[in-house]
Amino acid sequence: MAVSSPAPSSLHVPMAAAALLGMLMMMSSAPEMKVEAAGGLSVGFYAESCPKAEAIVRDTVTKAFEKAPGTPADLIRLFFHDCFVRGCDASVLLESTPGNKAERDNKANNPSLDGFDVVDDAKDLLEKECPHTVSCADILSLVARDSAYLAGGLDFEIPTGRRDGFVSKEDEVLSNVPHPEFGAKDLLKNFTAKGFTAEEMVTLSGAHSIGTSHCSSFTNRLYKYYGTYGTDPSMPAAYAADMKSKCPPETAAQQDATMVQLDDVTPFKMDNQYYRNVLAGNVTFASDVALLDTPETAALVRLYAAGDPAAWLARFAAALVKVSKLDVLTGGEGEIRLNCSRIN
Repeated sequence: MAVSSPAPSSLHVPMAAAALLGMLMMMSSAPEMKVEAAGGLSVGFYAESCPKAEAIVRDTVTKAFEKAPGTPADLIRLFFHDCFVRGCDASVLLESTPGNKAERDNKANNPSLDGFDVVDDAKDLLEKECPHTVSCADILSLVARDSAYLAGGLDFEIPTGRRDGFVSKEDEVLSNVPHPEFGAKDLLKNFTAKGFTAEEMVTLSGAHSIGTSHCSSFTNRLYKYYGTYGTDPSMPAAYAADMKSKCPPETAAQQDATMVQLDDVTPFKMDNQYYRNVLAGNVTFASDVALLDTPETAALVRLYAAGDPAAWLARFAAALVKVSKLDVLTGGEGEIRLNCSRIN
């Protein structure tokens, strides 16, 4: 099932974001060429070495999306969880080995992290087209960009040229990835440590406009708020009752597979409905509610909730590109893996 999204050229954007969106759209419509970017990355990095690379990745993501409309959310989350630990080096894709438990087996990632199969499918096709050329780290950035396009309708360029890392450690995940129970202070500390502003943090939180959550990630808010036997008072009664019907107490177990949509209104479309849900309290994670806890972040939530969805999408695209540049390996650093789940 495909989701109908507006074409990039039809997006209407308020003046505050028009320049940014115009720049992103100009880049997306230009002929493919190599454009240097900061940190050793460049737009069109594979223009000569593997000219069909980006088209192959987009086609792979599109086919997966048509079969499962939740694919974009899976891939964007996979991308974030990679970049926030050790940078965008595809360390999240590495499987555990004897003597080393990898990131993907941390409780923050297993069993909830998904989308590995889409990355593997793209890698297999790329190895046939251009052997030992396109990195798994670049595939992750491209699938995230393409997911935002498919779910939100905004097309934009993202620089490539990343190399794959050699290390993946399970015990590095929780200290780097934002937790669903974080308050405003912890969220800001986490994002600023990665070089992001409060505005970018609120903008990136809009990724929760799509996707699902395991009940175990928020049942404490339903049944044991701060160790009590009550429900988080910030959760509206009707929403709490709905979540309790979908997530009974037994779903609190870490390995329980029961899931709910993060946004019941437009579950497969990236838009500003998420921010309206935050204002109404109809969100699963404490970290979403926490965006209202400081004047600056609350003002941004209200701005995005009331504004044109295209304005938020343009800012989200810019923030996603910034995430893709976190602590990248380039040049002679790292390697180009032949198989994304293990080092060469």
